[in-house]
Amino acid sequence: MIPNQFRTLADVLRYRTETQAFEAAYTFLNDGEAEGRTITYRDLDFQSRALAVMLRDWRIQRPLLVYPPGLDFIVSFFACIYARITPVPAGLAHIMRLGRSLTRLAAVARDADADAVLSVTRVIDRAFTDPDFMNRSQELGRMRWLATDRCDEALGACYQDALLPSDMPAFIQYTSGSTSIPKGVVVTHRNLLHNLSYCNEVEENGRDTISVSWLPHSHDMGLIEAILLPTFAGYRAYLMSPASFLRRPARWLEAITRFRATNSGGPNFAFDLCVEKISAEEQENLDLTSWRVAYNGSETIRSETLLRFRQRFERSGFRWNAFYPVYGLAESTLLVSSGHAADVPVVRELDAEALGRGIVAAPQHRTAKTISVVASGRTQSHTRIVIADPETLVKCGANEVGEIWIAGPSVANGYWQKPAETEAAFHAYFEDSQDGPFLRTGDLGFLSDGQLFVTGRIKDVINIRGFKHYPQDIEHTVSQSPAAILMSGCAAFAVDGDGTEQLAVVIEVLPKLSQDFDDWSDQAITAIQSAVTERHGIRIQSLALAPYGSIPKTTSGKLQRQLCRRWFIDGSLQTVRIWSHDGERA
Repeated sequence: MIPNQFRTLADVLRYRTETQAFEAAYTFLNDGEAEGRTITYRDLDFQSRALAVMLRDWRIQRPLLVYPPGLDFIVSFFACIYARITPVPAGLAHIMRLGRSLTRLAAVARDADADAVLSVTRVIDRAFTDPDFMNRSQELGRMRWLATDRCDEALGACYQDALLPSDMPAFIQYTSGSTSIPKGVVVTHRNLLHNLSYCNEVEENGRDTISVSWLPHSHDMGLIEAILLPTFAGYRAYLMSPASFLRRPARWLEAITRFRATNSGGPNFAFDLCVEKISAEEQENLDLTSWRVAYNGSETIRSETLLRFRQRFERSGFRWNAFYPVYGLAESTLLVSSGHAADVPVVRELDAEALGRGIVAAPQHRTAKTISVVASGRTQSHTRIVIADPETLVKCGANEVGEIWIAGPSVANGYWQKPAETEAAFHAYFEDSQDGPFLRTGDLGFLSDGQLFVTGRIKDVINIRGFKHYPQDIEHTVSQSPAAILMSGCAAFAVDGDGTEQLAVVIEVLPKLSQDFDDWSDQAITAIQSAVTERHGIRIQSLALAPYGSIPKTTSGKLQRQLCRRWFIDGSLQTVRIWSHDGERA
């Protein structure tokens, strides 16, 4: 049961403490396997209250939450809510790998005007004993770093409840996009509770629901779906670090098997990784019959991925209708549209040439080039989607691709301290009516039979000779080459060449080939070029080979194409060979 009188996230935790005090709320899996620390709702409430008293004594307003994967982040987040301060979740996956990731963390702290960094003692000690830390990020080094694991739990008795307005910011969620200039989405308690209720509604969760997640807590899906939703709905959650999953993907499905999890998911690449990396021997002991909500979102959902995963794991009990293709973004808190229980994924075959002109059409003859697109479900719970021409700002026709615009209670108020960007993104109206305001997502797609189909990002679309090409389709073609390229191991983007857009592709070479780039013969490069030309009608102008792990990705594994493009152009991308159509070698 979920009371309708929840006004803030603090109300949610208080209610769980009153009704399920001694039930386990979260368990962290050390190394993704062994059960580590477990916290009950009562302990979570008490520890959060104690820390809230300390936070008030520290007189901070917008702390950056920089925690390793684990339960300390959860206590700190709820403590901020209890203390009426606005937390800014931040990732720690690469905090000790100094360089670009540390630069982004500093940019987030600067943009949020953060007045402290909350973390645990071992992270703070390690950071400040590393001389490079101060050299590379003096701005972060000058901030107050406060250890929350030294909190005296006796302070919990000193806490006094504070009445929070529902329109108060619950947290600032920084987008995981590709630009170096971060934007913080201000999510209010009203936005958050509506979206949590929406997620709970489409997933049909109950007290028998059990979730498993490896998603980073700084990512909107990891924070809201994997951490906050279990407390909102009152079911148990098992968490592991993203690194544990990436090092051995079988740990994810083994945890689902062991704990009889019903809800778990991630971006499209995670399902590909399971198919590619889980051995037949590891699969023998998997039992996925309990898994009923396998959400797939955050990046392009591929029909090939869904089919390969089903084909591989249906003998382990995975059901086709367990897939929940979803679409969401931080600007709308999280969820926008979703599949539903008992629904099977909806896939449309489209004429590739027509799609390049922005037209949705079925192939008219057997030899036509086709593209498969997967529906990201329907909307409900007062959430509305319209498709608009991003240039003329008029509503698109039934069979036209346009920008996805959203309206509803989950849509946030705007970006932190960015009035111009907020006005442009959150206050869109149609040119020929006063219908609105809408959130402009920057994503392209279309609606068909009430289902949303997402085709790509406006900023990523490659325009060559009047036709639009979606980079994920080109990357898929490249990944199918005989050169054994991982699905997430290449990035396609446009570069300028003599005043026109041309295609460039960066390919990561797998570790086993990293010391022998001669394995990438001219014949292999020519085969990739031919496949792209045959499939998409364009040629690759520049193809770069890069060491494994060079292509920038978000903490959730999403390709950062525009950042990769900038690094490629300015020469900061690490490459070992660049092939050019003009015959140049580097």
